[in-house]
Amino acid sequence: MSVAKKQYKRITVKSLIEMKANSEKISMLTSYDFTMAQIVDQAGIDVILVGDSASNVMAGHETTLPITLDQMIYHASGVIRAVKRALVIVDLPFGSYQSDPKEALRSSIRIMKESGAHAVKLEGGSEIKDSIKRILKAGIPVMGHLGLTPQSIYKFGTYTVRAKEEYEAQKLKEDAVMLERIGCFAIVLEKVPAKLAEEVAKSVQVPVIGIGAGGGVDGQVLVLHDMLGMNKEFSPRFLRRYADLNTVMTEAIQHYNDDVKAKKFPSDEEQY
Repeated sequence: MSVAKKQYKRITVKSLIEMKANSEKISMLTSYDFTMAQIVDQAGIDVILVGDSASNVMAGHETTLPITLDQMIYHASGVIRAVKRALVIVDLPFGSYQSDPKEALRSSIRIMKESGAHAVKLEGGSEIKDSIKRILKAGIPVMGHLGLTPQSIYKFGTYTVRAKEEYEAQKLKEDAVMLERIGCFAIVLEKVPAKLAEEVAKSVQVPVIGIGAGGGVDGQVLVLHDMLGMNKEFSPRFLRRYADLNTVMTEAIQHYNDDVKAKKFPSDEEQY
């Protein structure tokens, strides 16, 4: 049952800022296709992220780097067609914004025009400030992403917790304030110490959404397939599995296979 203080028929960027001001937690999950997005939206989730995690979850890549802009637009288009209430945000994939603010704008315009998405998300702080400003100037809402930034995995060399050292924590805090100042409507903090994440959330007026960042932030995000237990290999400390669909689906498929082999399917009632 929803515990929302205000009933939103449609979640917007403004809605999220209101939710933070009213101390209402924001729920966010990933989706990559029409069917799953429809279920997530009907369940009342506030924000759907069409994440570049599709590279891992949908395509089986080891990292998020291989997914292309065309593929992100394809996934986002299906999600948009399913959604009636949630705000839909799309990740700009690796290589589509880091090198040139003009390229960042072109990529963002393609996502907004071709998929119908509501906003884009970029990984990084001061180093991509010019790209973010160029996108915002065109009227496209931007969500920031700090802490562990998976697109930079080969720079860091590990998916371990970020900003444990003072110098990195200080930069993260400065980047969060900068992202708010230039116009980002929200910020994702990934895999950073809970105390630091709470401090960042209190330092800005825009919502801070955490993944592996503790409970002191303004909302939470998880990868849908992870929290549904479809992927048994991925077990980070921050992940809570709300179902075991891997087992449920495997047993159902095995049952179907057995029935076909045993000539139990279809039955007389299942034929024309």
